[in-house]
Amino acid sequence: MACNPYLITEPTCISFSGGRTSAFMLYKILEAHDMSLPKDAFVCFANTGKEEEATLQFIQRLSDAWNVEIHWLEYLTNEPKFKRVTYATASRNGEPFEDLIKKRMYLPNPVTRFCTIELKIRTIHKYLKSCGWTDHTENDDWMGIRADEPRRAAKIPDKSRIPLAVNGITVADVINFWNLQPFDLELPSYKGRTVHGNCDLCFLKPTAQVLSLVNEKPEKAIWWMNMEELTNQPFRQDRPTYSSMLQFSKEQIDMFNSDEETISCFCGD
Repeated sequence: MACNPYLITEPTCISFSGGRTSAFMLYKILEAHDMSLPKDAFVCFANTGKEEEATLQFIQRLSDAWNVEIHWLEYLTNEPKFKRVTYATASRNGEPFEDLIKKRMYLPNPVTRFCTIELKIRTIHKYLKSCGWTDHTENDDWMGIRADEPRRAAKIPDKSRIPLAVNGITVADVINFWNLQPFDLELPSYKGRTVHGNCDLCFLKPTAQVLSLVNEKPEKAIWWMNMEELTNQPFRQDRPTYSSMLQFSKEQIDMFNSDEETISCFCGD
C-alpha cells in the first residue's frame, strides 16, 4: 500500500496562506490523522496586514470548525523579529509590511521579493526557533502547491513538502471540495484563481488584474501609492505606478494585457 502523503512523521510546519488550496491541504492532513493535528505539527499563518478581511475571517472560521490551532504571526523589525497575534488583534492596514519597508527604505520587486522572505518565511522560522525547533530551516515548511502548478512545484526539491502535487491534486479537486463544505472563502474564484487573495494589490499580480481590483475598490491603492511615495520608487519598473493606475481607473482607460500571468510566489493560494 502506498504511503499516505499527508501523514506527518516528524516535527512539521504547515505554512498556511489562508487560501482555498492551503486550507484543502490542511484538511487532508487532519483527515490523515483522524481530524486531530499531531502535537509536533504547527499550522502557521504569517499576516502582512494587506490580506483581505475575508481571508482573515476564513482562517478563523476553519480554525473553529475543524478545531485546529492556527499560529497567527506578524513580522517585527526588532528582536525577536515576530509577534503572535489573533484574528481580533491582527494588523489590517499593512503595518508589518510598512515597518519592513521603512526599515529598508526601498521596495520589494519581482526580482528581490524580500517581503515574502521577511514577512512570511523568516517570521515563521524565527517563531519556530523560539519554540525550540533547532533543526528547522527556512525552507522546511509544507506548502499547498498543486499538481497543476508545475513551475512552483519544480522549485521544491523535497516533494514530501508538497503533498498535493505528489497526490495529483488540481484546482478542480480543490473547487469540488469547497463546493461540498458548509463554509468557504468569501472571495470570488476565476478559472480556479482567487484574484483577490494574498496581499490585496500585490505587485506580482498581472497588471490588468491589479487595475481591475483598483476599479473595484480604489481605496486599496492608497497604501501602495504611499509606499512608492515614501521610497520615491515604484514596486515595478515595467509598468505604471499605483498612483497612475488609480488615475487610469478613474478615466476608465484599458491599456493592459488581460492574459498576463501572475508571478509565482511562496504566498500561495
